[in-house]
Amino acid sequence: MKKISTKIAAFILIAIFICACNAVKRVPEGKHLLTKNEISVNNKATKEEIIFNQLYQKPNSTFLGYRLRLNLYNLANLNPDSTYQAKFTNNPEKYERQSRLLSAKQVDRLGKSFFYHGIHDFLKKTGEPPIIIDKTKTDKSILRLKYYYFNNGFFNVKATYTIDTLKTKKAKIKYAITTLEPYLLDSLRTSISTPVLDSMYEATKNKTLIKSGNQYKTSDFEDEKNRITTHFRNNGVYYFQPNYISFDLDTIKKVNKANVNLVINNYSYQQQDSSKTEPFKMYKISDVNIYTDYSPNGNNRQITDSITYNNFNLYGYEKIRYKPRAITNAIFITKGTLFADSKTVLTTRYLNNLKIFNYPSIQYEIDKRDSTAHSLIAKVYLTPRKKYSFGTTFDVTHSNIQDIGIGLSASETIRNVFNGAETLEIAARGNIGSSKDLANPNNNFFNVSEYGVDLKLNFPRIFIPFGTEKIIPKSMIPSTLITVGFAKQRNIGLDKENFTGALSYNWTPKKNNTARFDLFNAQFVRNLNPQNYFNVYRSSYNALNAIGKVYNTNSSYYNNSKDKDLIIEDGTLGFTNDVLTGNTSLVPTDKNYENVKSIEERRVRLTENDFILATSYSFSKTTKTDLLDNNFYLFRTKIESAGTLLSLLSKATNLPKNSDNNYQIFNLEYSEYIKTEFDYIKHWDLTKEKVFAVRTFFGIAIPFGNSNNVPFSRSYFSGGSNDNRAWQPYSLGPGSSGASNDFNEANMKIAFSGEFRFKVLGSLKGALFADAGNIWNVLDNVTDEKSTFKNLKNLKDIAIGSGFGLRYDLSFFVIRFDLGFKTYNPANETNKRWFQEYNFGHSVLNFGINYPF
Repeated sequence: MKKISTKIAAFILIAIFICACNAVKRVPEGKHLLTKNEISVNNKATKEEIIFNQLYQKPNSTFLGYRLRLNLYNLANLNPDSTYQAKFTNNPEKYERQSRLLSAKQVDRLGKSFFYHGIHDFLKKTGEPPIIIDKTKTDKSILRLKYYYFNNGFFNVKATYTIDTLKTKKAKIKYAITTLEPYLLDSLRTSISTPVLDSMYEATKNKTLIKSGNQYKTSDFEDEKNRITTHFRNNGVYYFQPNYISFDLDTIKKVNKANVNLVINNYSYQQQDSSKTEPFKMYKISDVNIYTDYSPNGNNRQITDSITYNNFNLYGYEKIRYKPRAITNAIFITKGTLFADSKTVLTTRYLNNLKIFNYPSIQYEIDKRDSTAHSLIAKVYLTPRKKYSFGTTFDVTHSNIQDIGIGLSASETIRNVFNGAETLEIAARGNIGSSKDLANPNNNFFNVSEYGVDLKLNFPRIFIPFGTEKIIPKSMIPSTLITVGFAKQRNIGLDKENFTGALSYNWTPKKNNTARFDLFNAQFVRNLNPQNYFNVYRSSYNALNAIGKVYNTNSSYYNNSKDKDLIIEDGTLGFTNDVLTGNTSLVPTDKNYENVKSIEERRVRLTENDFILATSYSFSKTTKTDLLDNNFYLFRTKIESAGTLLSLLSKATNLPKNSDNNYQIFNLEYSEYIKTEFDYIKHWDLTKEKVFAVRTFFGIAIPFGNSNNVPFSRSYFSGGSNDNRAWQPYSLGPGSSGASNDFNEANMKIAFSGEFRFKVLGSLKGALFADAGNIWNVLDNVTDEKSTFKNLKNLKDIAIGSGFGLRYDLSFFVIRFDLGFKTYNPANETNKRWFQEYNFGHSVLNFGINYPF
């Protein structure tokens, strides 16, 4: 308690000290600290971010209205070395005393310590020097403001500024802008010297971005240049560049209007010492030469092998190791067609996606065999990666099951396995972890372990016995992935063996769109330790044991006559069997009878082995352009059907059913269900490093036919660092049941999240969030009204959590801490659901890597 009080007192003192700092401490005499910029446009104040971004000087950043970084900088000693030396310059005897005590070398080194030097470096780096008003930069700001408005059609803009002194060494700048009326585009004419280009332009004139009546914008003219250039270069005009396009504006005798003349001159080039011009030509591809083992450092090597295949010429400095089709399938540049930039880009993208070559190089040269000089030879240079590569990874992870996990994996990648540009990856992995949510009778820190082996074989095409080019053309970069895996978990409850296998087809229908079709995805889960069920699921045991203390009469089922706790597993199984066969005083109409029946049904479901054979289709679309894009959306959907094919085969072959009236494969009931999911994420960039993000999710899995429930591995849970952060994982729902089980799951889920992210200090970010959602049972064998979703009235069981978090951006990943508070808990009584647990005692601290969505 004493230590805590000391820390609190120290924190308060530091806060008071920072607040007491003089903001103008490092502002020289006669200068002023910039405290605010004000901009008025036509006598009206504006807050538009894009306008303020034109200014060269902006006030020091603030946090909740306080200039924290400025005051941190003011706390720093800018010359700690001089200050440290001055101590001894003024007092030589002090240096001699300390040198005798520590040695001269140690005294000098002390000046570089954190206390004397490091803390000031930290304050300077974390802090921010005062922004002092600079007239030169203010004049530049005026010019930039004029350029901004000029580029938006205000050709007669006027801009001035005044410096308003507030108090000693502080001032604000007031910018005044008068735009007058904007100029509008009037008529559009063209002067295109090359006839073929004139015809090409006229064919797409309706797509022009320069239209009569529009307000002048420089950006529209730049975009139009790029549009025209792209169109020409995708239709054979090899030498065309944007600098051949210019626009002449005529405002003479016009009132706020401008006539536009689009000018495209002929091709100009240098020949010896003179410049020449001629009309642009359209070029066709006369040959496509592919160098399959090119080395940038092997210029003196000689071609020793060659193949001609489908009008492609393949060359090798050594023996060609690839089936021709494997390479030519990736080439979209074809003999006899017009030159097109788009085909070059697509070819580069496809070749790069093969992952057997380094980044390819594609070059064009004039074919000297063509006397008309209208032909190009395309040369594709491919540098193979190493056939074999070995890799290892070491991971420290956090998940909804493991509080901390340590993983090590090793993989061997073999490229061009069957000479068709295939890649084979064989990987082995091991993991140990710690989880406070799992049974841990020996109180070991690492109470979770897992190891596994995975094999992945990738074909850079649709691997199927019939053609798919009309459905999925090669421009969609299709691939086939065959995977086989085995994993074994130890000390994770029931312990499991997991066998998986899948045949998947992947393609990209459009840019930033991805599609995946799993022809089959098989999973066999075998529980190795089902007798450990009640040691793992303690809530189920406690509920059963409480009933047993009252109704159990068989002394062999409990440990002793005093406690009468049911023995795991003989006692729990024996008592359950007695209840369900009518050998106790409990009758089916009794609530405790229903509870025992429900506990037994859940035990059987979670301990039985699962066999799943599913077919699924997944699709995703995003507008995200790169990692720094904070204004985008992401949509994902998936539909999965399991067991349908097996049921059709079972019916067709008249397989017998078991005692539960279900079909079996290898003496095992297979799962049958249909599952669909929708996930939508949207980010809004609010500028100044502020982002608002939302996520909505809906998923449902409906069992039918051979199943009356969904396998645990395909069900949904709620809570955790990437879900409703006010609850621990698996501790929310279903519905208003109050999470009565240890690992609560169901077959339907609804989730909504909103998060406001903002900069706090340097790489430290903050967030305010609200999460809502829950899980329910629907159309399965669960009958508990509190757990099931029957109609829209059950939406009142949506739980709401809110809170705040901190994120530290390490560039390559983000470390995240979120503190969630239970705002609305549907498990409580109706009049005690709102804010009854909104306190630190009931809060949940979440640790995560990267943002939750």
